[in-house]
Amino acid sequence: MSLVSERIGQFFHDGHRLEFTEYGGGDRWVVLLHGQLMPRRMHQPLARHLAAQGHHVVTLDLLGHGRSDRPDDPLLYSMTAFGEQVIALLDELGADTAVIGGTSLGANTSLEVATLAPERVRGLLLEMPVLDNALEAGILAFAPLLFASRFVPLSVSALRAVTRAVPRGLVPFWTGIALDTMDQRPAPMAAAIHGIFFGRIAPSSRMRQRIQAPAMVVGHPSDPIHPAADAAMLAGEMPHARFVEARSILEWRARPARLSGLASDFVAECFAREAVPRSVGS
Repeated sequence: MSLVSERIGQFFHDGHRLEFTEYGGGDRWVVLLHGQLMPRRMHQPLARHLAAQGHHVVTLDLLGHGRSDRPDDPLLYSMTAFGEQVIALLDELGADTAVIGGTSLGANTSLEVATLAPERVRGLLLEMPVLDNALEAGILAFAPLLFASRFVPLSVSALRAVTRAVPRGLVPFWTGIALDTMDQRPAPMAAAIHGIFFGRIAPSSRMRQRIQAPAMVVGHPSDPIHPAADAAMLAGEMPHARFVEARSILEWRARPARLSGLASDFVAECFAREAVPRSVGS
């Protein structure tokens, strides 16, 4: 793979600092968004792959994640607010349009961007969206984290102290991502989980059906929090979407060649076609 330039940047949105990394250059913009509580670095392998194909890729730490600010007010966290942060990022970069994509939380945020500013979206690269079939499993997975951060904050702080002591350069890449994900502070963590799960998880089905951007939707088998049924349903709702089934939950992490290749082809197709017209109504 070709070497690509990497630059760290920051901007301020509604008084909060957000940090991002740029890979490569040019005007074929791609924005990749992380999963809940995870850092933007999780998309470094895909970002480097796409940048080596000539795309200008940006990974963003949404509010409350990674190296961006982490306020402890639940009212600041919502899918709509995350979508607005991505649009502000495009404005900061001077990018008229971009392929927007992400994993889990990042996929749902991408849908919000397509609803809020459809004229800015060249395409959607969506992995593991969290929709109707994932609600109960999502609550079961994140409710204990909310309880721990609210009522047993010492447990979160202690885990943070342990994980921060591990040098990231001495562990495998995905072990480092797991350690970064556990590097949380109790109050901001509780605020982020509370704000996300007690707000709108995603645009409604009616709104999703009006998204005109081309989309590649990746679903995983045997994943209770991100059922493949949700990904397949979403691909069926959007008029210009395709569904891709991963071979396992870990395929894109452990053996990324197939899915990264499909993603690269999809992004190239998005920039080879005319800009998508604005969707009608919301």
